[in-house]
Amino acid sequence: MKREYWIILIVYIAMQFSSLVGIPLFLFGFKYFGINQSLAVPLWLLASFTIALVIIILMLRKEMNNRSFRKGGSIGNNVIWAIAGIFLALFAQYVAAIIENLLGVEMGSENTKDILTIIETFPLAIIVTSIIGPILEEIVFRKIIFGSLHNRYNFFISALISSVIFAAAHMEFQHILLYSAMGFTFAFLYVKTKSIFVPIFAHVSMNTLVVLVQSVYKDDIERLQRQAEAIQNFIGGFL
Repeated sequence: MKREYWIILIVYIAMQFSSLVGIPLFLFGFKYFGINQSLAVPLWLLASFTIALVIIILMLRKEMNNRSFRKGGSIGNNVIWAIAGIFLALFAQYVAAIIENLLGVEMGSENTKDILTIIETFPLAIIVTSIIGPILEEIVFRKIIFGSLHNRYNFFISALISSVIFAAAHMEFQHILLYSAMGFTFAFLYVKTKSIFVPIFAHVSMNTLVVLVQSVYKDDIERLQRQAEAIQNFIGGFL
C-alpha cells in the first residue's frame, strides 16, 4: 500500500476518535461563552469531517491529476451505473434488512436515529451525513482498502473483507449484514466502472434520500415499525 494511503487511513481513524477530545472541548467552550451546548456535537462533526476531507484530497492531489485516477468507462456509461447504483444499494439494504429480521434482529438503526437527532438540532449537519461522510468512506473503504486488497485477491474476498471492515466502522454489529451488503454493492460499482466517482455518487445519493425520507416521514416510519414488530411477536407466539 502506498505511503499516502497509510497516512489517509491514519487521518480517517484520527477523525473518528477526535470527538473524544473535541466534543468535550466544544462543550466547555460553548458553556463558557454562553453558546447553546446542543450545537457542540454537530459543529464538531462538521469541522472534523471537513478538515479530514481537505487533508485527504490534498494527499491525493497528485494522483487526481493523473489520468489513471479518472480512468473508467465512458461518461454516459458511468452516469447510468451511478444512477442504477442508488437502486442497487437500496435493494441490497432491503434484502439484508429482511434477512436480519428473519434472524431476529430488531428493525431500525440507532446510528440513523442519532443522525436524525443531530440534523434536527443543526440542519447543516446533513452536509456531513449525506456528502462529506460518504465521500470519505468511499475513498477509504473502496479506493484504498478494497482497491489494495483487489490488487492481490479476487473480487469476492476483497469485497468481503473491506465490507466487513466498513460495517464494523459503523459500530452497529447487529446490522453488520446490512452494512456489508451496501459495501459489496459499492465495491461492485467501483470494479464495474473503474471509477471511484460512481460509488461516491451512489452513496451520496442514497444517504441523502434515506435522510430526507426518514426526516419527512419519521412518524409514519415509526408507526410501521411498531406494526411490523407487533406482527412478528404475534407470529412468534405460535412458533
